[in-house]
Amino acid sequence: MQDDVPAPGAAPVLERLARAFVETYALPASSDPDAAGARARMASLWAGDDGDEPDIEEEWLALPGSDGHRVRVRILRPAGSDEPLPVVLYLHGLGWMLTDAYAHRHLLTDLVLGTDAAVVIPEYDAPEDVRYPGAVERAYTVARWIALHGSGCRLDGSRMAVVGASAGAQHAASLALLARQRGGPALRHQVLLCPVTDAAMDTPSYAQFADGYFLSRAAMRDYWEQYAPDPRIRTHDTVSPLRAPTRSLRGLPPTLVLTAEADVLRDEGEAYASHLREADVPVVSLRYHGTIHGFVLFDPLRDTDASRAARIQMTDTLHTALHAA
Repeated sequence: MQDDVPAPGAAPVLERLARAFVETYALPASSDPDAAGARARMASLWAGDDGDEPDIEEEWLALPGSDGHRVRVRILRPAGSDEPLPVVLYLHGLGWMLTDAYAHRHLLTDLVLGTDAAVVIPEYDAPEDVRYPGAVERAYTVARWIALHGSGCRLDGSRMAVVGASAGAQHAASLALLARQRGGPALRHQVLLCPVTDAAMDTPSYAQFADGYFLSRAAMRDYWEQYAPDPRIRTHDTVSPLRAPTRSLRGLPPTLVLTAEADVLRDEGEAYASHLREADVPVVSLRYHGTIHGFVLFDPLRDTDASRAARIQMTDTLHTALHAA
């Protein structure tokens, strides 16, 4: 990881609510001595009120894991649905260590109702579950179980997409690569929001937005040290997808990549979209201006123009992919 990154450019003009957000909040480092408090502070940004979602049904399952341990998953469906539904596999993550299966509540509701699908969220029960390779292997275990056995739980594994934001998008991109390497399961689409794709941390956006825009360069350095402590593995395809050779990307599912203007991860996300195009993967990529990292995840930003537009784009893309003949 290099410290001699390019000099910052001109400051972007953020939406009013985004300006207020970055003046109030910053992502904590995963080495924060008050880790539980840090997680609680983050959870307050997406918890909403305490009422149940009236149009959503919830179920928990414990799936057999490849390491002999069970993998707990949370399943959300439109209320009253009895038929098998297509699946959105949602891989949560923010700093890899700061979320759980209850994270990003309103986005999950949007995904369920906007895609008319079941949203399946794997849970991580121990720190080693979140670190590489545990998190990606658990996601693969869940995807494979859905493809092979999901019909018994009203899940149509032949119509499955994967979605992730931030570190969850790194998991999603890595899962798609792993599924290609192992010959399945098939994914109809992947949606990557503000994705982590490279451990180098040497892009111009890392210099321009290193501090003061919610996700800092210092926090990302700390997250990488927690997620992949051995620097030698950080160039692996399923750790830094941007490093994957073009031949390894061919045949990946159609992809939607959304980035934020004022985000240290912006350039590597857009570079990954370009890398996918080089491999002839159908890609739509869009930069949302005037906003920051993870802008669709947080309740205080839910009413911003960027968040509304991105959620519509995500759900429309997924609905089309999952319900096509």
